[in-house]
Amino acid sequence: MRETFHAQLAELREQLADMCAQAASAMRSATRALVEGDADRARQVLDEDVELDRTRDRCEQAAQQLLALQAPVARDLRFLLTVVHCAVKIERMGDLAAHAAETVLLAHPRRPVPADLDEEFAELGLVAVGMADRLAELIRRADEGCYAELNETDRIVDALHARVMATITGRDWPHGVQSAMSLALLARFYERFADQAVSVAKRLEFAVTGELPDATFSGPSSR
Repeated sequence: MRETFHAQLAELREQLADMCAQAASAMRSATRALVEGDADRARQVLDEDVELDRTRDRCEQAAQQLLALQAPVARDLRFLLTVVHCAVKIERMGDLAAHAAETVLLAHPRRPVPADLDEEFAELGLVAVGMADRLAELIRRADEGCYAELNETDRIVDALHARVMATITGRDWPHGVQSAMSLALLARFYERFADQAVSVAKRLEFAVTGELPDATFSGPSSR
């Protein structure tokens, strides 16, 4: 029975990691659609978001079933609670990538991101995708220290978000108020994507250590 239970936990861990990979793929494609003005790619992101929703449902149902039937304790219990919490967060990451893709369709046939901000949004995409990919690795390995790592990476996203906001609110912004408003919302999608990734990492840390780290946590040496 315990061997079967631990096999089910391993399968659930893999499903959660796959969700992160799906969210990473969605944001990667959404960013490419943004900087290229690719409406077809944007539509593909929206179509694929449905599958991420289904994966979330499967993860939640499997975790709840194991909670009800196996009466897990200690670390196994923390992991199952983490799955229920994190599946929603990761699904939200996919939603945010879909929102970014929708921006492409709303602006079509124009490009939603002007050329003078291509670099910032490409970098936002690169860092955000990297965070989701890293989460997939951390879920599979179940290592301590994941929150500190992702929280530090989130600072890069915050700095890029601040750079975009400074540009679009500056006196020299040449593209008008409507463009600035759209870009502010778009940059916010990336910021929230990264915030959700940090929230997942925080719960993963809890699953491993039994403690929820705070914002000042800087790694195992500080505990």
